[in-house]
Amino acid sequence: MPNKLSDPVFQLLKSLTQSEKRHFRLFTNRQGSTEGLKFLQLFDAFDAQEQPDEERVLAQVPTLKRAQLANLKANLYKQLLASLRLYHASQNTDIQLHEQLDYARVLYNKGFYQQALRMLARVKLVAQQAELPHVALLAIDFEKLIESQYITRSLQGRAEALAAEATATAAHLSQQHALSNASLRLYGLYLQAGHARNQVDHEQFTTYFRAHVPASIGQGSGFWEKLYFYQAHVWYHTINQDFRACYRYAQKWVDLFDYQPDLQESQTMLYIKGLHNLLASLFNLQYYSKFKEVLQALEDFGANQTRRATPNTEILLFQYIWTNRINACFLEARFTEGVEIIPELLEQLGQYKAQLDLHRTLVFYYKIACLYFGSGQYQQAIKYLTRIIDHKELSLREDLQCFARILNLVAHFEAGQDAELEYQVRSVYQFLGKMNDQQPMQVAVFRFLRRVGNVAPGQLREEFIKLKARLEEIAVQPFERRPFLYFDIISWLESKISGRSVQDVMQQKFLTMK
Repeated sequence: MPNKLSDPVFQLLKSLTQSEKRHFRLFTNRQGSTEGLKFLQLFDAFDAQEQPDEERVLAQVPTLKRAQLANLKANLYKQLLASLRLYHASQNTDIQLHEQLDYARVLYNKGFYQQALRMLARVKLVAQQAELPHVALLAIDFEKLIESQYITRSLQGRAEALAAEATATAAHLSQQHALSNASLRLYGLYLQAGHARNQVDHEQFTTYFRAHVPASIGQGSGFWEKLYFYQAHVWYHTINQDFRACYRYAQKWVDLFDYQPDLQESQTMLYIKGLHNLLASLFNLQYYSKFKEVLQALEDFGANQTRRATPNTEILLFQYIWTNRINACFLEARFTEGVEIIPELLEQLGQYKAQLDLHRTLVFYYKIACLYFGSGQYQQAIKYLTRIIDHKELSLREDLQCFARILNLVAHFEAGQDAELEYQVRSVYQFLGKMNDQQPMQVAVFRFLRRVGNVAPGQLREEFIKLKARLEEIAVQPFERRPFLYFDIISWLESKISGRSVQDVMQQKFLTMK
């Protein structure tokens, strides 16, 4: 029997909201066919199930025959998609424009060439205003077909104009595709290779970048060309840990949408991602005042429920708003207050867990662990770090696994679990030995924790001072900044040296932030 994950009909049906279900019934009932009644029976039977069970459907609805089931399911799937297309058309300009193109084809086939041309002119105008050049080109090509094959009496002066329009639009699309390919390749490179670890990596990434991305784009470039150009720069500077340049291009990305507010509604996911990348850059720069300003803009944008009309935007808003709420707690060193929001976060995380990939869930666990650590609740921190460490098979984000283990060691040290610490040290030693990318910060902290059990209590403060000095040397190196963003180990060392809590130390630093 098909299961929920493999049965597309059942999966699509169970994703419908109550409003979408009501629309589907109205949509199908207006057709009034006997076959329609049968797939409605199948719809009702599936709708009442938690897991798809075709045998139960056949037993409950005797009018449905086994031999018909495959065709009925195919028909139901088609009708569901047609209903959803109609239901969401008002929120999707491209769906409306393709429908208008279909109508123009109907008019053309009926011989109403002038009516078809008028409709194509409207499609082209709206497509250009909505920054949909691929749709505009479809309309232009159709216009050329009609004008070239039939005497419409509109051809005078139109031939050159249409040819020029087609050439210009095709040129924009060609550059758009080249830049989108470059942006996608750089993002893929980032996922595959991670950040630049040294000057050799930096030079290799720079050579790759310059080979695929032009030095500049023309003044007449359209929205999509500019967006992909800025995206490519964001990925490139993220790879090279150039946070200032990353901030500059992420801001340009967001500014594009501020200049054309209508696109915030039609291209919501790209706008939200732009805000998130801008926030990530500001967090990395510790630019607090601007971070709070952009976070408020994201919160305000997400507060409008009409923008949460699709599961895609709903999940992105959850992910990005909560990630940056926690990052705000880190910047402000409000760990104790941050712990108070964890129950609400976990409740929503459970709600969206099926739609989130495991990596994103584990990132939330790491952030939760950091909140508990900063508030002095080390056992709770260990609990969530263990959830990350237990996923040993993950090769993606090896750095997350490593930092979870390092923080876990520190948490065990703070919790006074000396016996458990020895086991954890051996475990981390084995893990670091298998890593492709051992970073100096990780190695220095590990070596310290490995021998700290042999240090006399009276000498411990001096050892903290030595480690802090060593890490401060590492932190100023251009390719070693990122590890200190995962865990502010230097503030922790300052807390041990001064006898204050890590929260107090970081709150003092917060007062000096821009």
